Amino acid sequence: MAIRILVVDDATFIRDMIKKQLRDKIPGAEIIDAPDGARALAQMKNQSVDLILSDWEMPNMTGAELLSTVRAMPNSEKTPFIMISSRGDRNHIVKAIELGVSDYLSKPFSAEELLKKVFKQLKVVGKTPAQRASGATTQGIAFASVDVLTGGRAESAAAPKPVNPFANSSASALGAKPAIKAVDTPKTAKGKAQLRFANNRTFNCVIREMSLQLMNGLMQRTDDLPGVFEQAVVDIETGDGNNLARVNGYVHSIQAGENRPDTNVVKIVIRFVDNDAEKFETLSKYIAQM
Repeated sequence: MAIRILVVDDATFIRDMIKKQLRDKIPGAEIIDAPDGARALAQMKNQSVDLILSDWEMPNMTGAELLSTVRAMPNSEKTPFIMISSRGDRNHIVKAIELGVSDYLSKPFSAEELLKKVFKQLKVVGKTPAQRASGATTQGIAFASVDVLTGGRAESAAAPKPVNPFANSSASALGAKPAIKAVDTPKTAKGKAQLRFANNRTFNCVIREMSLQLMNGLMQRTDDLPGVFEQAVVDIETGDGNNLARVNGYVHSIQAGENRPDTNVVKIVIRFVDNDAEKFETLSKYIAQM
C-alpha cells in the first residue's frame, strides 16, 4: 500500500514546496493537502494517513487544535504528527510536546531538514520508503508553486482566495487614516526587520516599503545571500526593538543596491504567503502608523 502523507498549511507556497519535495524523494507516495485544520479533518474522514505535517498558525483551526483532535480520534492517536512553525522558542516547542506532537520543524527549513524528519517518523511506524535519487535542491522545489509564478493570483479549489478582513473596516478601527488605501498601497517605512532563512542564516533589514502582500527592504551584502524563491520568515520589529510579528514568505527578487560591482548594499523583496486574518490585522496597524 502506498504511503499517504497529509500536508496542512494555509500558505499555498509552503504546501506546494513540501509536496514537490516529498514526491521527488518518496516514489509512489500519495500526498494530500489542506489549507487548515478543519479541512484536514475532512480529508481524514474517508481515508487513513501515515503521517501529518501541519503548520501551527492557521485560520479556522490551528495546528495545535488539529493535533489535539487527531490524538483523540480512534486509530489516529499514534499517527506521526510533525508540527511546523515560524516560532521556534522553547515554550512553543514544550507546548507542542505536551499536546503529543511527534516532532517539530521550525520555519524556514531546508529540504534536508524536512526529509530527515519525515523519514524518521515513517520509520517509526514501519513505513520506510524507497528513496529516489534526485537533483532537486531547496531552491528548485519552489518552482512547483503556481502561486509563486503568478504572484498569488492562482488559487487551488481547496484554498479559496483570502478575503481581506478589513475591506469594510472604519479608519477608527485601526486608529489611523482610511486603512485599506494606506495598507494596499506600499508606502515608505522606517522600520526594521530580521530575515531568517534555512540553515540558521539571519540578516538585519531596513524596511523601505510595506504592504499586506510584500516587503521591500535593504540589507548588507554577504557571501551567503539567499536566492530567488527561497523560503523566508520576516520578524518585524517595533521601535523599541521587540518583535511585532512573524510573517512567512519567499524571496521575490534580490539585486544590487548600487550600480557598482563592489556594492555592500542589497535590495530584497519578500512576498508574503500567509493567509491569516490576525497577521493581516497586525500588518495593517503597523503600516498605518508609518
